[in-house]
Amino acid sequence: MNSWKIVLGAVTCMVFLWVTGCDRQAGSGPASSSAKPGQAIVVDGSDTMVNLSQAWAESYHKKKPEANIQVSGGGSGVGINSLIAGKVDMANASRRMEEKEIAKAKANNAGKEPKELIVALDALAIYVHKDNPLDSISVEELAEIYGENGTITKWSQLGVTVPGSDEIQRVSRQNNSGTYAYFREHVLGKKRDFKNGSIDQSGSKDVVALVSRTPSAIGYSGMGYKNDTVKWLKISAKKGQPGILPSAEAARNNTYPISRPLFIYTMGEPQGTVKEFMDWCRSPEGQKIVEEVGFVPLEK
Repeated sequence: MNSWKIVLGAVTCMVFLWVTGCDRQAGSGPASSSAKPGQAIVVDGSDTMVNLSQAWAESYHKKKPEANIQVSGGGSGVGINSLIAGKVDMANASRRMEEKEIAKAKANNAGKEPKELIVALDALAIYVHKDNPLDSISVEELAEIYGENGTITKWSQLGVTVPGSDEIQRVSRQNNSGTYAYFREHVLGKKRDFKNGSIDQSGSKDVVALVSRTPSAIGYSGMGYKNDTVKWLKISAKKGQPGILPSAEAARNNTYPISRPLFIYTMGEPQGTVKEFMDWCRSPEGQKIVEEVGFVPLEK
């Protein structure tokens, strides 16, 4: 995982310069499920998946130098809206499309339905500062920390003393994030919203970076963003039960309480160069990159 982060730091700018120089052909019209040869494959969406998607793009370009893949983030909601509007070929998402989004996509694309493809798995990790003495937390307790009218506001209520303030500083994601939507549904519950007063970050790595600088903070992000300045908490479904750390095995067998699939959406069945790239992402070569970046490949 660390080696890929070093590589990504060096090549992200290269990828950006390369792909942004590959404009869609003049007069080509809206993006579809099939980019033409020599035309950029435009990918937008999940910030959780942006490092993975950039790593795929870079590796695939080395394999096929003629492949032009333009990757950007902004959140799952941004990617899905871009797909609905015909602006991208592929939308990365860390949540499933909602029924209203599917209906809008069909209405905007002559009845064509979005095609969903699971490309990796993720155990949504709960991050705290490396010096935080807490080891485990339950989904119930997380809901009381993050949820509206939640009763847990201090670390002492969880039985620990942290450096600095006893007040729990909640770090969250912006509401266009698929991770935000997943956390709300699977931790807070469909009928409960977030309480006010959190510090909302635009990207997954930004959540981890803020937690690393704030001893009293707690945040949620993809497991691929861990570093030595933070630590994961073990998670249990209910208070008093044994907690489980994020891991590939726990994500695959669904014993980790907040594990999830990661998706790519296209309008209709992917075809041509888009299908070739998506098939490669799910191939053993592409899935090896999933593991190296820090997520969970579909099979091992």
